[in-house]
Amino acid sequence: MRPADHPAVARVVPFVIFIAFLPVGQALQSLLPDADLRWLYGVQVLLTGLALLLFWREYGELHVRAAAPMTDVPIAIFSGILVFVLWISLDYPIFRLGDAGAGFDPRLGDGNLDFALVSLRVAGAVLVVPVMEELFWRSFLARWIDRPGFLEHLPQRLSIRAVALSSIVFAVEHTLWVAGLLAGIVYAALYRHSGNLWIPILSHAVTNGVLAWWVVHTGNWQFW
Repeated sequence: MRPADHPAVARVVPFVIFIAFLPVGQALQSLLPDADLRWLYGVQVLLTGLALLLFWREYGELHVRAAAPMTDVPIAIFSGILVFVLWISLDYPIFRLGDAGAGFDPRLGDGNLDFALVSLRVAGAVLVVPVMEELFWRSFLARWIDRPGFLEHLPQRLSIRAVALSSIVFAVEHTLWVAGLLAGIVYAALYRHSGNLWIPILSHAVTNGVLAWWVVHTGNWQFW
């Protein structure tokens, strides 16, 4: 097996590409303080999406034809909305890691929305990020904590330790660490309960989609 064909590589590379743009964006902002770097998010999402497509054949659990029980779908949707409510309700200094900053503000100079930027942000948050993150945090890391040969480890057999540790690291990735911790637990619990990665992906997409709608309608750009 070539290194590029390893199932862990297929789940780690898209995540690393996405995360790498955070320091890159900060460095460019320092070098080019007057540049509009919001479009860099498009490059970030595009490269991450291309990496997912490149490794798509390695994501066997996303190719399973058996449908999830219909009861799991409304549970995933409800859980996604619940995480959204927790996310916007736990925005207190004690529950933050650092300063959230201004966030992603898609407005033009006249104060009107740039719908191209809004569409780009929503597409990335709903279509790319949930797939990329669930493949890394739940499909790979949570199972790997229990068993290095993680593909042989059924999601239903995830230990509480694996759920807790993967959720803690997931929390550290986010400024709102308490909300991130609870979100990680919810998505991992959905994966463990259903045994189907599409269920936490759906829930994650619902959270991000509802959050996007709320941010656009309230102007709380710091949540983006």
